[in-house]
Amino acid sequence: MENKKDKKVKIISWNINGIRAAHKRGLLDFIKETGADIYCFQETKANKEQLSEELLNIRGYESYFSSPKRKGYSGVCIYSKLRPKNQLNDSGITRFDNEGRLVGLEFNGIILFNVYFPNGGASEERLDYKLDFYDFFLDFINKYSSSGKNIIFCGDVNTAHKEIDLARPAANKNNTGFLPQERAWIDRVIGAGYIDTFRHFNTSSDNYTWWDYKTRARERNVGWRLDYFFISKNIKNEMVDAYIMDKVIGSDHCPVALELSLHLFK
Repeated sequence: MENKKDKKVKIISWNINGIRAAHKRGLLDFIKETGADIYCFQETKANKEQLSEELLNIRGYESYFSSPKRKGYSGVCIYSKLRPKNQLNDSGITRFDNEGRLVGLEFNGIILFNVYFPNGGASEERLDYKLDFYDFFLDFINKYSSSGKNIIFCGDVNTAHKEIDLARPAANKNNTGFLPQERAWIDRVIGAGYIDTFRHFNTSSDNYTWWDYKTRARERNVGWRLDYFFISKNIKNEMVDAYIMDKVIGSDHCPVALELSLHLFK
């Protein structure tokens, strides 16, 4: 009997805090060493025309970008060894599409969305924008789910869900990234039938994906879990593993990974 672990797809998601800067810090070495089938990068901070041939055409991978109108800001991309049947990178809402926050790939069994969710910290207006994006995105994926599609979405969600997901919950209860209305949205995501894959495998504390540069918080592991993989509950049994790669440096975030059965992508 064939074990599903023998044929799996590994997906890595990472807020790289600038793809050109990450390139200088060894991004291509990271890809070579980890050998994932799909990489989902957020906060690329670049348009395709700003990128070198080396980044546009990584050997063995096809690249898919959603670029912001404003240079040096936001942006997402996917590098995939597996060829999708369709690329999705427009929400149909200009104020979201202008920031290059979403790119999706449709395979036979699933749709994978790589998303850079807004940060609500700059102003009241940006918090409203973040919450609007949250509402839009859940409706957006639910429409695909309602039509029979299974969903995987990953990225920097910019919110810690539970007290276990950040080092100092009491001190941050009134700060964006841990506000009740932000956390309630993740409750709604789970209530709609999507699984927080890391918590499916690991319910322990002190597991974070972002640390503040300014306070050198990573050295003390004073962090937040802001980066996630969610999947449709219908493919729960296709999961092999989900984990945080907290030893990988190169950004104020670290990568997170998900491994699933290969047949979902065929």
